[in-house]
Amino acid sequence: MPPRTSQDAEPAETPAAPRPALRVAVLADSDTRWKWGALTARRLTAEAAGDGQDARPVEVSGLLLRGRATPTPRQLAEVGEVGIDAGRVREVTAVEFLHTVRDEGFDLVVLALVGGGVQAMLHGLAALDLPRRPVVVTGYVGVVYEKLADGLLLRHGADVVLANSAHDAGRFRAVYEGVGADASAVTEAALPFLGGAPYRPEEGRDTVVFAAQPSVPASRADRTYLLRRLVEHARLHPRREVLLKLRSKPGEHTTHIEELPYQKLAQRLPGGLPPNFRLVYGHMGEVLDRTDLLVTVSSTAALESLHRRIPTAILTDLGVREPLGNHHFVGSGLLTSWDRLDGGIRPRPDTEWVAGQGVAADGSYGTAYDTARAKVTALLDAGRLPPLAPYYTPASAPGYLPGILGRHHLAADGTPLPGAAAPQEPGRVRGAVRETVRNAARGAYRHGVQRVAPVIRRMGEL
Repeated sequence: MPPRTSQDAEPAETPAAPRPALRVAVLADSDTRWKWGALTARRLTAEAAGDGQDARPVEVSGLLLRGRATPTPRQLAEVGEVGIDAGRVREVTAVEFLHTVRDEGFDLVVLALVGGGVQAMLHGLAALDLPRRPVVVTGYVGVVYEKLADGLLLRHGADVVLANSAHDAGRFRAVYEGVGADASAVTEAALPFLGGAPYRPEEGRDTVVFAAQPSVPASRADRTYLLRRLVEHARLHPRREVLLKLRSKPGEHTTHIEELPYQKLAQRLPGGLPPNFRLVYGHMGEVLDRTDLLVTVSSTAALESLHRRIPTAILTDLGVREPLGNHHFVGSGLLTSWDRLDGGIRPRPDTEWVAGQGVAADGSYGTAYDTARAKVTALLDAGRLPPLAPYYTPASAPGYLPGILGRHHLAADGTPLPGAAAPQEPGRVRGAVRETVRNAARGAYRHGVQRVAPVIRRMGEL
């Protein structure tokens, strides 16, 4: 038999062409929703970006919806690591976002917005009538303790409505089914920013952290009371480090408006501040790394703390009331008062309640997004998706929907209103002028919210 030549060799296998990138857009309207949206996008696409044969690159575009709470660069930096360079995040109007989706062909869109913003984007995306539309995901950034029906119905129509716990998933489905809406989009997951090392006491460390909230409580008297009790706690325990964890600096906005920043109230507190009391900013996870007791009225930080098994207290000093949000923690075992905390009593969480809240302190957090990830993957693989069909339509809510869409410069059919789609100004100079004017307008708005509005209210009470 003649020797085998190179021409007779088995043809080499042609390497498989790389899969196209999975393109994701995250649209957020505040610092906390940006954190939720960016981390949710990462968790939903973690399998696609893995090391298996079906892995594909994932490209996430960060978009901030222009408004009163648009985060500053400092706030974006303080959010922590979300896998997206803050320098690559850009600010857009609602109409600019819709044009971006139309032109850039995203596979997945995460709407990390207040309910009205989600509803407007759903109608705007539907009006685009794309040959192949993106999968649309939305949800809540934390504890859902108010406007449950309103917020949920404004989010209806997304392909996936994430619930942060089994408790929330049950409530969400009950609302949708109760009004005759399709509840299949509701999908149980968890808060995407839970994590960090489990709590371990350290010898010589004794740190109490109060997690402040921008709008809870709302009144000057209540906020001053909480601040005074926190300072008194520091004086009662001079060897204990007492930290007031703040969400933003004066002039910055978060998800909720803060008319009475604790920083300003602290400046006017009689007797000044003790040396073991400090105001701190930064990433909540980093603050929790050195926390021995977290105290709050109803902040989502309580769930982060419980996930890490850090002793946690929900205050009852101002009552257990729906406007405060601490009614959500009924049955948790965490409700207590400053008097008890001053005396050294520490609440013990109810394990059944904690398990129902998606805290996953038992180690199950690693699988919390499996169902949601599988649903999104199936939708991405389905090809052409049916049109988006929100519960609210011009026929079902003619007195409500047009106002919601109008605030985002959209007509009742979801198309941009005349003049809303003005082209971008050419040139750096005009762009810089526009940015300066926009920042000035935003600063004037915040000044009005934090200084003028409270004065007008006080005058009205005379």
